Amino acid sequence: MTQVPEIALSPSAAARVAVIAQRTGKPAILRLAVEGGGCAGFSYRFGLADEVEAEDLATERDGVTLVVDEMTHDLVRGGEVDFVESLGGAAFQVRNPNAASGCGCGSSFSV
Repeated sequence: MTQVPEIALSPSAAARVAVIAQRTGKPAILRLAVEGGGCAGFSYRFGLADEVEAEDLATERDGVTLVVDEMTHDLVRGGEVDFVESLGGAAFQVRNPNAASGCGCGSSFSV
């Protein structure tokens, strides 16, 4: 695992991951992956990981670890994972400075 300061986990995202991890009995490790597809070209996928893999790039906040693979890191470098609650619902979101455009749902982007 390599520490990467170029991607951040917001305090609200860290708190939400901690709650989900405690509720499910899993480690507080959030995996962010970028996959081809979605209405704008790429889509974000979030999930709790059981462990940090040797090739993972990671950052930590408040006891919570955010992990990404190298390809994902290249696409989200300089960004932040946040957890946002609004009248429309609650969701993890990526503030990605590398995205040239995004879609209305906020879960896909293009570069």
